[in-house]
Amino acid sequence: MSRLDSMMRRLAAQRDGLEWGHAMVGDTAGDYVDMGLGNGRTYDHLREIAPDRRIWVIDRILQCHPSCVPPEKDFLQGEAEEMLIKLAGSGSKIVLAHYDFGFGEKEKDVAEAARLSPLIGACMAPGGVLISGQPLVGFEQVRGPETVAPDRYCFYKV
Repeated sequence: MSRLDSMMRRLAAQRDGLEWGHAMVGDTAGDYVDMGLGNGRTYDHLREIAPDRRIWVIDRILQCHPSCVPPEKDFLQGEAEEMLIKLAGSGSKIVLAHYDFGFGEKEKDVAEAARLSPLIGACMAPGGVLISGQPLVGFEQVRGPETVAPDRYCFYKV
């Protein structure tokens, strides 16, 4: 598979996964979190499908498209571990989380996701959903949308 095809498949999985997660959450009260802002595409999509939700964003640096800058009060800038601890301590009830942190090295990315999993769990409300580009540990893995190959993206219930 070409890198272009792989990227298109990843972006479609993100979109379909976010929409699946949003439908799974339904009217359950709580906030969303996008871990790994990057260019801001997934954050922008979350804003579009969930305009009435508070969407927290975590990233080391703010370098997204100007149209995708989150409100300052919702942007937790810094290292993932510290920001997840801060989010858990905020009292917010996270019902949907999208995990997209990464270094671009598969082994390192998988290890980081496993290391951060307990901190992510501390932020999540019971019954919440996680959509992740990397395998997470300590959550119940479920089948996500039928449009996403099981090896492309991971889906979990808390």
